[in-house]
Amino acid sequence: METLEGGCLCGRTRYRVSGTPQNLCFCHCASCRRAAGAPLVAWGTFSRDGFQLLAGDAYVLHTSSAQVQRGFCGHCGTSLSYAHEQHAGEIDIALVTLDDPARYEPEYHIWVEDKLPWMRIEDGRPRFQRYRTAG
Repeated sequence: METLEGGCLCGRTRYRVSGTPQNLCFCHCASCRRAAGAPLVAWGTFSRDGFQLLAGDAYVLHTSSAQVQRGFCGHCGTSLSYAHEQHAGEIDIALVTLDDPARYEPEYHIWVEDKLPWMRIEDGRPRFQRYRTAG
């Protein structure tokens, strides 16, 4: 089983994840954009059981909507994780916070209906108006 580590900008929050990520995507939703202060966020989904804080005195969970908790560093503000109650066994990790952020490349775009009008998607990856559907 693969083990990866990552963390925030200031280094006060460090984590380890085990396993191969699923759902490698770019998210354009308004909530992710605001949480990260960016036009999109690259995510990978891991098993929640495989997520472990190594140095987490500054790791803060924020309930950004009724069923969603976002994890970030309370010291520097780096957006690190996303968890939805409907997928209790999973945690999404911001791929750029991995120590080797180039290791996994997003495969598709989600929440394209929320995309900023000046954001051009010209990379040839599949696009989904909201969620990726099976098939």
